[in-house]
Amino acid sequence: MARKKILVVDDEAKVGDLVRAYLEKDGYDVMLAYDGKTAVEITRNRKPDLIILDLNLPEMDGLQVCRTIRTFSAVPIIMVTARDEEVDKIVGLQIGADDYVTKPFSPRELAARVSAVLRRYSEEPRGSSRITYGDLMLDFERHEVKYGDETVMLTAAEFKLLSVLARSPGRVFTRLQLMDAAFGEAYEGYDRTIDAHIKNIRQKLSKTAENAENIVVTVRGVGYKLGQAA
Repeated sequence: MARKKILVVDDEAKVGDLVRAYLEKDGYDVMLAYDGKTAVEITRNRKPDLIILDLNLPEMDGLQVCRTIRTFSAVPIIMVTARDEEVDKIVGLQIGADDYVTKPFSPRELAARVSAVLRRYSEEPRGSSRITYGDLMLDFERHEVKYGDETVMLTAAEFKLLSVLARSPGRVFTRLQLMDAAFGEAYEGYDRTIDAHIKNIRQKLSKTAENAENIVVTVRGVGYKLGQAA
């Protein structure tokens, strides 16, 4: 099996070298970028399997890098921020990050997050490899979502959430149930993490579906369910 390629983006060389050493010890091939422009170029040309992206970069910051990458790739992104404020995490998730860690972090913790995100992304689905619900189709082997004839590009986290809802259409999931089902009980997210991902799913579906809010439905005071897909 080919070794997974990880791109570490941090303007502090010492941090990058430390993270690379831990990840290489876990069997990953690691590439380093010290600025946003280089990170985008490496992502486009070398297609890493996961990106660890620092928020505080010179010239082109982590948020700009994430937005740019999301225009052409759904590669899993773990955002790294030195600030522990909820708003920073929510903004990162809203523009397409799959997970986040806050500095200072232990390399061991980061390596565990990398393993967990890659596992979520590559897990073999149970049962059918494809779900069709009205005009909505999820293809698990291709990791692809279509609405009608149009492809909807979701991140790994968004795809997992939508697949949980699609496997039980009509069932109402609380935010905690969605986190557990999509990411595992050890996931260290919080309620607004789910809200941010759901908002992204709706925005992406709305480009091809006029009734996006009726596809992923908010049940006030409870959570979310899959509603009408056609």
